[in-house]
Amino acid sequence: MPKTGTRKRLLSKQELALVLVTAVWGSTFLVVHIAVQYSGPWFFVGMRFLAAGVISAVIFARVLPGMRWREIGAGSAIGVMIFLGYGLQTVGLQTINSSTSAFITALYVPLVPVMQWIVFRKPPRLLTWIGVALAFTGLMLIADPTSVGFTFGEGEIMTLISTLPIAAEIILISVFARKVNVGRVTVVQLLVAGLLAMLTMPIVGEQLPAFSWVWVVSALALGAASCIIQLTMNWAQRSVSPTRATIIYAGEPVWAGIVGRIAGDRLPAIAILGAAFIVAGAVVSELNPRKEAEAERNEGQVGPEGHEQR
Repeated sequence: MPKTGTRKRLLSKQELALVLVTAVWGSTFLVVHIAVQYSGPWFFVGMRFLAAGVISAVIFARVLPGMRWREIGAGSAIGVMIFLGYGLQTVGLQTINSSTSAFITALYVPLVPVMQWIVFRKPPRLLTWIGVALAFTGLMLIADPTSVGFTFGEGEIMTLISTLPIAAEIILISVFARKVNVGRVTVVQLLVAGLLAMLTMPIVGEQLPAFSWVWVVSALALGAASCIIQLTMNWAQRSVSPTRATIIYAGEPVWAGIVGRIAGDRLPAIAILGAAFIVAGAVVSELNPRKEAEAERNEGQVGPEGHEQR
Protein backbone atom coordinates (compact mmCIF):
# COMPACT_ATOMS: atom_id res chain seq x y z
CA MET A 1 0.00 0.00 0.00
CA PRO A 2 2.75 2.57 0.76
CA LYS A 3 4.29 1.81 -2.61
CA THR A 4 1.01 2.54 -4.35
CA GLY A 5 0.66 5.76 -2.37
CA THR A 6 4.09 6.86 -3.56
CA ARG A 7 3.09 6.39 -7.17
CA LYS A 8 -0.01 8.48 -6.60
CA ARG A 9 2.17 11.45 -5.67
CA LEU A 10 3.94 11.44 -9.04
CA LEU A 11 2.62 13.28 -12.09
CA SER A 12 -0.11 11.44 -13.96
CA LYS A 13 0.43 10.87 -17.67
CA GLN A 14 -2.06 13.69 -18.36
CA GLU A 15 -0.13 16.09 -16.12
CA LEU A 16 3.19 15.06 -17.66
CA ALA A 17 1.72 15.72 -21.11
CA LEU A 18 0.72 19.22 -20.00
CA VAL A 19 4.25 19.86 -18.70
CA LEU A 20 5.70 18.90 -22.09
CA VAL A 21 3.28 21.02 -24.13
CA THR A 22 3.88 23.93 -21.76
CA ALA A 23 7.58 23.76 -22.62
CA VAL A 24 6.71 23.77 -26.33
CA TRP A 25 4.23 26.58 -25.72
CA GLY A 26 6.87 28.69 -24.01
CA SER A 27 9.28 28.31 -26.91
CA THR A 28 6.69 29.58 -29.44
CA PHE A 29 6.96 33.19 -28.19
CA LEU A 30 10.36 33.66 -29.78
CA VAL A 31 9.24 32.05 -33.06
CA VAL A 32 6.24 34.39 -33.28
CA HIS A 33 8.36 37.41 -32.37
CA ILE A 34 10.67 36.64 -35.31
CA ALA A 35 7.86 35.75 -37.74
CA VAL A 36 5.90 39.00 -37.28
CA GLN A 37 8.93 40.92 -38.51
CA TYR A 38 8.10 39.39 -41.93
CA SER A 39 4.31 39.21 -41.74
CA GLY A 40 1.36 41.11 -40.31
CA PRO A 41 0.12 39.68 -37.00
CA TRP A 42 -3.40 38.72 -38.05
CA PHE A 43 -2.24 37.04 -41.26
CA PHE A 44 0.30 35.04 -39.32
CA VAL A 45 -2.23 34.00 -36.67
CA GLY A 46 -4.63 33.01 -39.45
CA MET A 47 -2.02 30.93 -41.25
CA ARG A 48 -0.89 29.36 -37.99
CA PHE A 49 -4.31 28.16 -36.90
CA LEU A 50 -5.63 27.25 -40.34
CA ALA A 51 -2.57 25.04 -40.75
CA ALA A 52 -3.25 23.57 -37.32
CA GLY A 53 -6.90 23.02 -38.23
CA VAL A 54 -6.06 21.24 -41.47
CA ILE A 55 -3.52 19.01 -39.72
CA SER A 56 -6.03 18.13 -37.00
CA ALA A 57 -8.76 17.50 -39.61
CA VAL A 58 -6.51 14.93 -41.30
CA ILE A 59 -5.77 13.28 -37.97
CA PHE A 60 -9.44 13.11 -36.96
CA ALA A 61 -10.97 12.53 -40.40
CA ARG A 62 -12.72 9.36 -39.20
CA VAL A 63 -14.72 11.04 -36.45
CA LEU A 64 -15.67 14.26 -38.26
CA PRO A 65 -18.78 12.84 -40.01
CA GLY A 66 -20.40 12.38 -36.59
CA MET A 67 -20.05 16.07 -35.71
CA ARG A 68 -22.82 17.35 -33.40
CA TRP A 69 -24.10 20.90 -32.94
CA ARG A 70 -22.87 20.82 -29.34
CA GLU A 71 -19.34 20.19 -30.58
CA ILE A 72 -19.59 22.93 -33.20
CA GLY A 73 -20.79 25.35 -30.52
CA ALA A 74 -18.12 24.33 -28.01
CA GLY A 75 -15.35 24.45 -30.61
CA SER A 76 -16.53 27.85 -31.88
CA ALA A 77 -16.62 29.34 -28.37
CA ILE A 78 -13.10 28.10 -27.62
CA GLY A 79 -11.95 29.18 -31.07
CA VAL A 80 -13.12 32.76 -30.49
CA MET A 81 -11.06 32.89 -27.29
CA ILE A 82 -8.01 31.47 -29.09
CA PHE A 83 -8.43 34.05 -31.86
CA LEU A 84 -8.63 36.95 -29.41
CA GLY A 85 -5.94 35.69 -27.05
CA TYR A 86 -3.30 34.69 -29.56
CA GLY A 87 -4.21 37.49 -31.96
CA LEU A 88 -3.70 40.27 -29.43
CA GLN A 89 -0.61 38.54 -28.05
CA THR A 90 0.87 38.38 -31.57
CA VAL A 91 0.10 42.06 -32.15
CA GLY A 92 2.02 42.79 -28.95
CA LEU A 93 5.00 40.70 -30.05
CA GLN A 94 5.64 43.15 -32.87
CA THR A 95 7.05 45.65 -30.39
CA ILE A 96 8.10 43.75 -27.24
CA ASN A 97 10.52 40.86 -26.81
CA SER A 98 9.40 37.28 -26.32
CA SER A 99 10.37 37.09 -22.64
CA THR A 100 8.36 40.17 -21.65
CA SER A 101 5.37 38.91 -23.62
CA ALA A 102 5.50 35.52 -21.91
CA PHE A 103 5.70 36.91 -18.38
CA ILE A 104 2.82 39.34 -18.95
CA THR A 105 0.80 36.53 -20.51
CA ALA A 106 1.30 34.50 -17.31
CA LEU A 107 -1.18 36.86 -15.64
CA TYR A 108 -3.95 34.68 -17.07
CA VAL A 109 -3.19 32.06 -14.40
CA PRO A 110 -4.45 34.04 -11.37
CA LEU A 111 -7.23 35.38 -13.60
CA VAL A 112 -8.73 31.90 -14.05
CA PRO A 113 -10.14 31.58 -10.49
CA VAL A 114 -11.24 35.23 -10.52
CA MET A 115 -13.17 34.68 -13.76
CA GLN A 116 -14.64 31.48 -12.34
CA TRP A 117 -15.91 33.61 -9.48
CA ILE A 118 -17.53 36.06 -11.90
CA VAL A 119 -19.10 33.35 -14.09
CA PHE A 120 -19.86 30.54 -11.62
CA ARG A 121 -20.22 32.57 -8.40
CA LYS A 122 -17.48 30.61 -6.66
CA PRO A 123 -15.52 33.13 -4.58
CA PRO A 124 -11.71 32.82 -4.74
CA ARG A 125 -9.79 31.76 -1.66
CA LEU A 126 -7.44 34.03 0.26
CA LEU A 127 -4.40 32.49 -1.46
CA THR A 128 -5.95 33.37 -4.81
CA TRP A 129 -6.17 37.04 -3.85
CA ILE A 130 -2.59 36.92 -2.57
CA GLY A 131 -1.54 35.45 -5.91
CA VAL A 132 -3.38 38.20 -7.80
CA ALA A 133 -1.63 40.84 -5.66
CA LEU A 134 1.78 39.28 -6.31
CA ALA A 135 1.09 39.09 -10.05
CA PHE A 136 -0.10 42.71 -10.16
CA THR A 137 3.04 43.81 -8.30
CA GLY A 138 5.13 41.90 -10.82
CA LEU A 139 3.32 43.60 -13.68
CA MET A 140 4.14 47.01 -12.23
CA LEU A 141 7.81 46.06 -11.89
CA ILE A 142 7.92 44.91 -15.52
CA ALA A 143 6.37 48.28 -16.43
CA ASP A 144 9.42 49.88 -14.70
CA PRO A 145 8.54 51.91 -11.60
CA THR A 146 11.31 54.41 -12.46
CA SER A 147 9.26 55.63 -15.42
CA VAL A 148 6.62 58.31 -14.76
CA GLY A 149 3.17 56.78 -14.29
CA PHE A 150 4.22 53.16 -14.84
CA THR A 151 3.61 53.65 -18.55
CA PHE A 152 3.01 50.71 -20.87
CA GLY A 153 3.60 50.71 -24.60
CA GLU A 154 1.10 49.36 -27.13
CA GLY A 155 2.75 45.94 -27.11
CA GLU A 156 2.43 45.53 -23.36
CA ILE A 157 -1.19 46.74 -23.40
CA MET A 158 -2.21 44.33 -26.17
CA THR A 159 -0.51 41.47 -24.36
CA LEU A 160 -2.19 42.40 -21.08
CA ILE A 161 -5.63 42.42 -22.71
CA SER A 162 -4.91 39.05 -24.33
CA THR A 163 -4.74 37.39 -20.90
CA LEU A 164 -8.53 37.70 -20.50
CA PRO A 165 -9.54 35.49 -23.46
CA ILE A 166 -6.68 33.09 -22.70
CA ALA A 167 -8.07 32.62 -19.18
CA ALA A 168 -11.56 32.19 -20.65
CA GLU A 169 -10.19 29.52 -23.02
CA ILE A 170 -8.91 27.46 -20.08
CA ILE A 171 -12.29 27.66 -18.36
CA LEU A 172 -14.25 26.78 -21.51
CA ILE A 173 -12.05 23.76 -22.20
CA SER A 174 -12.69 22.50 -18.68
CA VAL A 175 -16.45 23.09 -19.05
CA PHE A 176 -16.74 21.20 -22.34
CA ALA A 177 -13.94 18.62 -22.13
CA ARG A 178 -16.05 15.74 -20.76
CA LYS A 179 -19.14 16.50 -22.84
CA VAL A 180 -17.80 16.43 -26.37
CA ASN A 181 -15.53 14.51 -28.72
CA VAL A 182 -12.01 15.94 -28.27
CA GLY A 183 -10.99 15.45 -31.89
CA ARG A 184 -14.02 17.20 -33.39
CA VAL A 185 -13.81 20.14 -31.00
CA THR A 186 -10.07 20.53 -31.64
CA VAL A 187 -10.66 20.78 -35.40
CA VAL A 188 -13.48 23.31 -35.02
CA GLN A 189 -11.69 25.58 -32.55
CA LEU A 190 -8.51 25.76 -34.62
CA LEU A 191 -10.32 26.47 -37.90
CA VAL A 192 -12.56 29.07 -36.26
CA ALA A 193 -9.54 30.85 -34.76
CA GLY A 194 -7.73 30.85 -38.11
CA LEU A 195 -10.72 32.06 -40.13
CA LEU A 196 -11.52 34.87 -37.70
CA ALA A 197 -7.91 36.06 -37.84
CA MET A 198 -8.00 36.16 -41.64
CA LEU A 199 -11.32 38.04 -41.58
CA THR A 200 -9.76 40.60 -39.22
CA MET A 201 -7.13 41.61 -41.80
CA PRO A 202 -9.33 43.90 -43.96
CA ILE A 203 -10.97 45.34 -40.84
CA VAL A 204 -7.64 46.57 -39.44
CA GLY A 205 -6.22 47.37 -42.88
CA GLU A 206 -3.56 44.68 -42.84
CA GLN A 207 -2.15 43.70 -46.24
CA LEU A 208 -0.92 40.32 -47.45
CA PRO A 209 2.81 40.05 -46.68
CA ALA A 210 5.54 39.50 -49.27
CA PHE A 211 6.52 35.87 -49.53
CA SER A 212 9.13 34.77 -47.01
CA TRP A 213 10.21 31.33 -45.93
CA VAL A 214 10.43 32.72 -42.41
CA TRP A 215 6.68 33.14 -41.96
CA VAL A 216 5.87 30.08 -44.09
CA VAL A 217 8.01 27.69 -42.06
CA SER A 218 7.07 29.39 -38.78
CA ALA A 219 3.33 29.20 -39.54
CA LEU A 220 3.50 25.52 -40.50
CA ALA A 221 5.68 24.60 -37.51
CA LEU A 222 3.48 26.53 -35.07
CA GLY A 223 0.40 25.11 -36.78
CA ALA A 224 1.60 21.61 -35.96
CA ALA A 225 2.56 22.74 -32.43
CA SER A 226 -0.83 24.43 -31.91
CA CYS A 227 -2.61 21.28 -33.01
CA ILE A 228 -0.63 19.19 -30.52
CA ILE A 229 -1.06 21.75 -27.74
CA GLN A 230 -4.82 22.18 -28.14
CA LEU A 231 -5.43 18.45 -28.56
CA THR A 232 -3.36 17.69 -25.46
CA MET A 233 -5.13 20.35 -23.41
CA ASN A 234 -8.56 19.06 -24.44
CA TRP A 235 -7.55 15.47 -23.66
CA ALA A 236 -5.66 16.10 -20.42
CA GLN A 237 -8.20 18.48 -18.88
CA ARG A 238 -10.77 15.70 -18.90
CA SER A 239 -9.07 14.43 -15.75
CA VAL A 240 -6.82 17.33 -14.69
CA SER A 241 -8.72 20.12 -12.91
CA PRO A 242 -8.38 23.80 -13.92
CA THR A 243 -6.43 24.33 -10.68
CA ARG A 244 -3.79 21.69 -11.37
CA ALA A 245 -3.65 22.57 -15.05
CA THR A 246 -3.04 26.26 -14.43
CA ILE A 247 -0.25 25.51 -11.96
CA ILE A 248 1.46 23.52 -14.72
CA TYR A 249 0.80 26.28 -17.24
CA ALA A 250 2.52 28.73 -14.88
CA GLY A 251 5.81 27.26 -16.10
CA GLU A 252 5.21 28.62 -19.61
CA PRO A 253 6.92 32.00 -19.13
CA VAL A 254 9.87 30.30 -17.45
CA TRP A 255 10.44 28.20 -20.56
CA ALA A 256 9.94 31.30 -22.73
CA GLY A 257 12.43 33.24 -20.59
CA ILE A 258 15.03 30.48 -20.94
CA VAL A 259 14.61 30.36 -24.73
CA GLY A 260 14.59 34.17 -24.95
CA ARG A 261 17.74 34.39 -22.86
CA ILE A 262 19.52 31.95 -25.17
CA ALA A 263 18.37 34.05 -28.13
CA GLY A 264 19.73 37.24 -26.60
CA ASP A 265 16.86 38.79 -24.60
CA ARG A 266 18.30 40.79 -21.72
CA LEU A 267 15.62 41.90 -19.29
CA PRO A 268 16.67 44.52 -16.73
CA ALA A 269 17.06 43.28 -13.17
CA ILE A 270 13.83 44.92 -11.99
CA ALA A 271 11.88 43.28 -14.82
CA ILE A 272 13.31 39.89 -13.84
CA LEU A 273 12.12 40.55 -10.29
CA GLY A 274 8.69 41.44 -11.67
CA ALA A 275 8.65 38.23 -13.71
CA ALA A 276 9.43 36.25 -10.55
CA PHE A 277 6.53 37.95 -8.77
CA ILE A 278 4.15 37.03 -11.61
CA VAL A 279 5.20 33.38 -11.63
CA ALA A 280 4.97 33.27 -7.83
CA GLY A 281 1.52 34.82 -8.01
CA ALA A 282 0.44 32.24 -10.57
CA VAL A 283 1.57 29.36 -8.35
CA VAL A 284 0.30 30.80 -5.04
CA SER A 285 -3.13 31.56 -6.53
CA GLU A 286 -3.62 27.87 -7.25
CA LEU A 287 -2.29 26.39 -4.00
CA ASN A 288 -4.91 24.64 -1.91
CA PRO A 289 -3.38 22.90 1.13
CA ARG A 290 -6.77 21.66 2.36
CA LYS A 291 -7.54 19.94 -0.94
CA GLU A 292 -4.05 18.47 -1.06
CA ALA A 293 -4.53 17.03 2.44
CA GLU A 294 -7.89 15.54 1.47
CA ALA A 295 -6.40 14.06 -1.69
CA GLU A 296 -3.57 12.51 0.31
CA ARG A 297 -6.04 10.88 2.74
CA ASN A 298 -8.13 9.51 -0.12
CA GLU A 299 -5.37 8.74 -2.62
CA GLY A 300 -5.94 5.00 -2.36
CA GLN A 301 -9.48 5.51 -3.64
CA VAL A 302 -8.87 8.11 -6.34
CA GLY A 303 -9.94 6.99 -9.81
CA PRO A 304 -9.89 8.61 -13.23
CA GLU A 305 -12.42 11.19 -12.09
CA GLY A 306 -10.68 11.80 -8.77
CA HIS A 307 -8.93 15.12 -9.42
CA GLU A 308 -10.22 18.17 -7.66
CA GLN A 309 -12.87 19.94 -9.70
CA ARG A 310 -13.74 23.57 -9.23
